[in-house]
Amino acid sequence: MPENADHADLEHAVDTLMPQARADLARLVAFRSVAGAEVEAVSECRSAAEHVADLLRELGIGDVRLLETVDGSIAVVGRTEGPPGAPRVLLYSHYDVQPVGNLDAWGSDPWTLTEREGRWYARGAADCKGNLVMHLTALRALGATNGSMGGGGDWPVALTIVCEGSEEMSTGGLVALVGSDPGTFVADVVVVADSGNVEAGMPTVTTSLRGTGSVLVTVRTLQGPVHSGAMGGPAPDALAALVHVLATLRDDAGNTVVSGLDASGSWTGAAYPAERFRSDAGVLEGVGLLGTGSIADSLWARPVATILAIDAPSVQGASASIQPEARALVNLRVPPGVDAAAAQQLLVAHLESAVPWGTHITVEPKTLGQPFAARTDGPAFAALGVAMEEAFGSPMVETGQGGAIPLCTALSEAHPDAEILLIGVEEPACRIHAPDESVSPDELRRTAFAEALFLRALGSRS
Repeated sequence: MPENADHADLEHAVDTLMPQARADLARLVAFRSVAGAEVEAVSECRSAAEHVADLLRELGIGDVRLLETVDGSIAVVGRTEGPPGAPRVLLYSHYDVQPVGNLDAWGSDPWTLTEREGRWYARGAADCKGNLVMHLTALRALGATNGSMGGGGDWPVALTIVCEGSEEMSTGGLVALVGSDPGTFVADVVVVADSGNVEAGMPTVTTSLRGTGSVLVTVRTLQGPVHSGAMGGPAPDALAALVHVLATLRDDAGNTVVSGLDASGSWTGAAYPAERFRSDAGVLEGVGLLGTGSIADSLWARPVATILAIDAPSVQGASASIQPEARALVNLRVPPGVDAAAAQQLLVAHLESAVPWGTHITVEPKTLGQPFAARTDGPAFAALGVAMEEAFGSPMVETGQGGAIPLCTALSEAHPDAEILLIGVEEPACRIHAPDESVSPDELRRTAFAEALFLRALGSRS
């Protein structure tokens, strides 16, 4: 079909399939698929994986496998052939989700898809079960307009569909599988559906991912707690020592400061207006934003160290004691062009050198993921831009993303000629990882239409 053909049939098919999309999502979010046995039962992830496999088979994907990975998670992989000469496209998403956190902060049950004011609420509604449903809806629409439900060469392209089971935990199961079995993941084009639009209705492709390297900082000063009245003053306070160390990670303007790590980068893609960022992030009135560059510079082109958690006595029930030990988890994000492992070691050295009073300190590296920069000069990128503009009615923009997706780096290393494109149903109002996560069904519909247009265009070029 020529690129300038009328695609009303495809758009109508997507519109007709939206009740099916809602039903798919409602069933998927009911699985409490947190990839952590200490949070939810392991059986929840296995059941979710089996259900995803069933969905792919119902779609018409004949070759569907459940693959065990080294971290104990299950990756669902489906493959089907396309017309002779058609490119192979790998469609990625993940079925594991973040823990729900404080249940009292949710407006409805996080494991039940609930519609409120035109949005669909549940844990995973956007990240990333909503993105999986987007893939399914796009493929169903293509199958419907081709007069079948896919399989046996009926798709415009050859397909590999990959759904991961431990992305949120960053334990590397799928990345290790790509390294040990790269042939399963061969593709000409990869669509990673684990991102989204900079704002609702603005078609966006993510071209930059920050790498990540977390460290656990532990400081010790005393053999045990001592009375603050009897010993306070000369007795070294572990909490005060930890606060001193952590305070060295920011300068007075709020810029991240890690000795030896460059923090002068600038972003050349779409801007992120400060007022929109304040609204998206929920910044309280009168509280200033951090850093001396633009919002986009800070988010996508410069390193940032964030204090994720501190182990210390809670205020409620605290005793008048000087603490002998305190811990903190610090997360470092770095832009493309910076080696995450080297940056993590710089963070370790910085924290060790900042400790006061001879305090004993250990800094233990935890998670690690390399940054990623996508190609923007290939034919698939151009085709995606055309499809996104038709589906959304405005030109596609480029953005970065603060979150690391280690799979992108693994795939680019295993298959350097493949074009890797990051899109998705997420936008700021989705509140991914937070209470009351939701998805806009209109964003899901338009993104599914864009992906269907994109796959049709790739097939027509073969």
